[in-house]
This record gives sequence, structure tokens and C-alpha cells, in this order.
Amino acid sequence: MGKKAKKYETFKKYPGVRAYVSASRKTPDGKPDKCFYIRYKTPTGKVVEEKIGWASEGISAAYAAQIRAERLRSIRLGEEVIPIHKRLKQQWTFAEFMEERYLPWAQSEKALKTWKREEQVYRLWLKPLLGEKLLKEISPFLLEKVKKAMKDAGRSERSIEIALATVRRAFNKAKDWGLFEGENPVSKVKIPRKDNRRLRFLSPEEAQALLEEVRRRSQQTYEMCLLALHCGLRFGEIASLTWGDIDLAQGIIFIRDPKNKTSRVAYMTDEVRKMFAGKKPGAPEEYVFKDRRHGGKVKWLSKAFWEAIKTLKLNEGVEDPRMRVCFHTLRHTFGSWLVMSGVPIYTVKELMGHKTLAMTERYAHLAAEAKRQAIREIEKVARKVSTGKVVSLTERLGG
Repeated sequence: MGKKAKKYETFKKYPGVRAYVSASRKTPDGKPDKCFYIRYKTPTGKVVEEKIGWASEGISAAYAAQIRAERLRSIRLGEEVIPIHKRLKQQWTFAEFMEERYLPWAQSEKALKTWKREEQVYRLWLKPLLGEKLLKEISPFLLEKVKKAMKDAGRSERSIEIALATVRRAFNKAKDWGLFEGENPVSKVKIPRKDNRRLRFLSPEEAQALLEEVRRRSQQTYEMCLLALHCGLRFGEIASLTWGDIDLAQGIIFIRDPKNKTSRVAYMTDEVRKMFAGKKPGAPEEYVFKDRRHGGKVKWLSKAFWEAIKTLKLNEGVEDPRMRVCFHTLRHTFGSWLVMSGVPIYTVKELMGHKTLAMTERYAHLAAEAKRQAIREIEKVARKVSTGKVVSLTERLGG
């Protein structure tokens, strides 16, 4: 028997582009992975088929068409055309890598706000100072120069942190894609970190009012808020949930491949269980919450949430970003309520999916009641000592 024919997809909108649909590889959202190819003719009439890359690496049909257009332009101008598979053996400059690989990938994978922030810091600070350098030439010393330039220009520590974090993530992806070998240069640079951890958590009355106000505007957004508040789920974890992750009989939710890369189980409250029971389940691979425009994965929060915040005036007069209510405040409230109820810190760590206990210890100061109870126990012993009612060890042993 001959080999099974490969399944290819063509695109009317992008002539000269086609994609091989893999039967085994999957994209991060669980869909079959696609490897994009382009075709063009050399000046001698030879047909070249060039592999551009996989969808899971951030490659799209539109991006492949853009590369094909560049190839055709180079051919018309008599310039040398170097296919990507040969360029992989050469060296990428930082600008080439960022503009041709990392930023297109980030735009398709990250929230709009995150991508725009990275694109802006690249354009304003990273490209002018690092753009012409080969990836292997970027050293901790050069990154210190970026820090100094931003600091001298009056940029905040948070802005510098974002710039270095962008470089760190870019090099990590370059290593994942086989375009860079060696140690990430950011690992040797001290990153200025401002304590921007969330401090605000909601009272039960505020939480109930917010849920009701959101529900009045959007049932789906309400359900997502409920999961954050009752189960401590991050927005990305909620958006990634499929029906195969929901075990209604056991009352558990499987959180697969979360932010800290360690899968875990979340437990439903009665209200969450009731919410899932009232929804029509889909296929195991189908998203629980879908984008209302294209039916795919939800990538950003509905404006219904922000309208509810505004109506309730929860952020009115609040200047400190750490005290402003946002979607993550619901998860922070979940952790805060647990600690205030006397739940051990380690248990809170596991429920929230923190990688280290240090991440959970930010809630330790809320365990006031547990601390007060400890002091009450000390007071009981102290009273016995002062009244002479403490039984000595000798007496207890019958000596």
C-alpha cells in the first residue's frame, strides 16, 4: 500500500499559499496544527515551494502571503532570495526576529492590550538600541544600556520592567523555535520591580452587587466572573475551558496548562455547579465560553464588566492601580476570603495554583482571626500560670 496522501488546505484570498493540516499536532487551543507553504517561480522558471512554519508558532496564511510577496519583489529587483529553511541556519538580527516571528505570534496569541504594550516598547526602545544586533550578540551589558537609556529619559521602573520582560519572552520563544541557543541574556540582568500586586479585595456586599450588575448586562460575563470569585480561576484559564474539563458529577474543573505550567483541579461551589448544570454541554473539545462574533476562544473581557464597575463606582476616586477593581480582583478576593476564614496558606496555594508558597504569603496578613485565636490560647496559659493552676511535669508523672 502506498503512503496516505497529505491533507492540504488552499486559500482563494492568498494565491500561492497552502497549508498542510497535521493529523497529530495540535495548536494551543486544541485545533489541528497547520504548516504553511508558499510557491513562486525563480527567474529561470523553476517552481520553489518554501516552508514558512506552523500555526502553533504564530504563522498564518496572511503572514505566509506577505513572505511570498517579499520573495516576488526580490526576484523582480534581481535580489538574492534566501528561503526560511536556509535562513534558520544563519543568524537572525533582533529586529528580524521580532518583526517576522515574535510580534506576529504575540499578536495572535496574547490579549490585545499585552501585544500593543510589547509592540510599543519594542518600537520605542528595543529596536533603536538592539535592532541591528544578532541575537547571539545581545548581552547583559547591552540590556543594561537599555535600562540606563530608559531611566535617563525619565521612564518608570514599571516601563523598564516591561521592556526587559519582553526581551526575556522573545528569547524564550527563539529557543523554543530553534532560532537561538544558549542562556537567555535577561537572566543576568537585574530587573527593577515595582510592587504592583493587587491589594484590593471585595467585601461580600460589593461582590454580590458586582455579580448582579454584570449579570444584568451579560450572562456569559457573569458566569466567567462567578468562576473567578468562587473558584479562583484566572481569566486565561476560564477562557481556555472546554466541556471535557468539566466534571459535573464530581463537582471539579480540570485546569490544563495554566500560567504556571502545572495543571490542577478546581472545586465547584454549589452556585457554580448549578450554573454549569443550567448550560447545554457541548463536545469535549468545544469551548465552554465562546466569542460571540466568531465562536472561537474568548480573548478579552467583555465591556459589560467595565460598565458594571463604572455604574457601581467601585473605582471612583481610586488613584493607586493596586487598589482599582479589575477582573483579577475577583480571583484576589477568592484568596483573601479563604485566608480570612482560617484556611491554611498551603491549601490556599494549591487552590489558587500558585507555583511557590511565597506567592500566596501575600495573603498571610489577612489571617487576623487565626492570629487573634493564637493570642487567646496564650492568654489562657498565662492566666493559669498567674493563678498557680499550671500542673508541673513532675506532678503529672506522679513524681
